[in-house]
Amino acid sequence: MKKIKLLLSLFAVAVFASCTTTKDSKEVKTEDKSFAKGADVGWLPQMEATGYKFYDIDGKEKDCLQLLKDRGINTIRLRVWVNPNNDKASGHCSPEETVVMAVRAQKMGMRIMIDFHYSDSWADPGKQNKPAAWAKHSFAELLNDVYNHTFDVLTLLKKAGVTPEWVQVGNEIPGGMLWPEGSSDNFAQLAQLLNKGYDATKAIDSKIKVVVHLDEGNKSEKFRWFFDKATANNVKYDVIGMSYYPYWIKTDYKSTILDLENNLKDMASRYNKEVMVVEVGGDYTEVQNTKEMLEATIKAVKSVPNNKGLGVIYWEPEGEKSWSGYQLSAWLSDGKPSPALDAFKN
Repeated sequence: MKKIKLLLSLFAVAVFASCTTTKDSKEVKTEDKSFAKGADVGWLPQMEATGYKFYDIDGKEKDCLQLLKDRGINTIRLRVWVNPNNDKASGHCSPEETVVMAVRAQKMGMRIMIDFHYSDSWADPGKQNKPAAWAKHSFAELLNDVYNHTFDVLTLLKKAGVTPEWVQVGNEIPGGMLWPEGSSDNFAQLAQLLNKGYDATKAIDSKIKVVVHLDEGNKSEKFRWFFDKATANNVKYDVIGMSYYPYWIKTDYKSTILDLENNLKDMASRYNKEVMVVEVGGDYTEVQNTKEMLEATIKAVKSVPNNKGLGVIYWEPEGEKSWSGYQLSAWLSDGKPSPALDAFKN
């Protein structure tokens, strides 16, 4: 009897150990999946509306989001403008259109990032124009505008069943946003505007991570200057977002990728924040180089200690040049994805 009890005890221990091992292995796999491999696809609805067709490598027509998913993409980033016009490439992306796209992407199993430009069209380091409806508002009114716009868009999303994982407050803002009031020359005011975006986001769901985003992720001095100022002015945020475009700085990625990696690690340790490359892209005609650049960028982000490197997002990979005029898409002239996107499969 004692032998039977002993055998049963040993069996129970073995089963428990087996379950524990299985659980641990599942956790490892889940952790791997937590790395965001993304695409910003703000042009997609208009491409479809104008009749653009997407094809797989076998020549069969397929949903663009499915083509991206098949290549390892698990995250979709969507810009939102306040009152955009109907220009096919520099308009649309209204709150309502963004909700429709977010719902569609989520149904495909994608994670969602919302990128608030706080403008009626493109906001970037060279232009941070206020929406026309806010143009004559005082600074106090602009604070309310940022809060209300952020809160209202996220409320629309929530009502549609989408709570984004990340919300970006401003787009490429080394010079600030909502000029001139929110210029980084007046960082105290910029900080207040950013905090309004943060507060509105957290009022919707405290688990949403708020991203502050600068361009030229390989330039440490720019990031230290900005985020030292942000710290001094008590800016609230969770993630430091970076753009990385070797093409625009007229260098091959091999000469700047180590600078990007070092900056990612420096930002994570210096400010105790998570980091992410929220925009990346390479020349669509240089397929192998772009693929290798993406692989190197993903490796750089994954090398950040303590899992603080969250992911890499390609900007408008589907924006094939004949439709968009954009050189840094990752799509071929025959409507098929560039093999460069296979970098996201690993």
